[in-house]
Amino acid sequence: MKKQKISDAVIHRLPRYYRHLDDLHSRGVVRISSNLLGSKMGITASQIRQDLSCFGEFGQQGYGYNVAVLRKEIGHILGVENGHRLIIIGAGHLGHALLQNFDFGAVGFQIDSAFDISPALIGTEIRGVTIRSMDELEDYVAAYRPDVAVLTVPQAVAQPMASRLIDLGIRGFWNFTNVELSTDTPGVFFEDVHFVDTLLTLSYRISRS
Repeated sequence: MKKQKISDAVIHRLPRYYRHLDDLHSRGVVRISSNLLGSKMGITASQIRQDLSCFGEFGQQGYGYNVAVLRKEIGHILGVENGHRLIIIGAGHLGHALLQNFDFGAVGFQIDSAFDISPALIGTEIRGVTIRSMDELEDYVAAYRPDVAVLTVPQAVAQPMASRLIDLGIRGFWNFTNVELSTDTPGVFFEDVHFVDTLLTLSYRISRS
């Protein structure tokens, strides 16, 4: 892999490449050109070639890309095979929906457990995942060393909860709290999911069409 700083724009396109290639692979497509892949994704072929060149040489002139090989290579870049361990903090409506419907394993994450403060939830299971008391959090993280926390807690406790988890060694946060989290601790990363932003983007597009 080339030693260069990869832009956030490229990093955020990589999962899209992986998703489209995964779909092509599942349908038995063996190879694809950058032009055809670009048309499916709504980006230019030159953008695809430029993005992939950040990580090495892929594809062959006149042949295009081997779908299975490129899917595997991008999966490797994304760390899909690393088996990241993940916990969910907040097993209410959104946390429950993620546990019930999202296939974490398909993208290389092993979901260990979920945590909540509700006595009605503690001790129950959702698709085989046990809901534990927040009182168990420190001991659990010390024992199992999860890499990522999914936050679906109320806004008022989002930052304190993130700070608590960072102190326990959590390095990655998939953040659904609608709060912009921050830390001075190096090597910690936040991916913030703002449902309202995407809905307002849709509003803009249909209002201007």
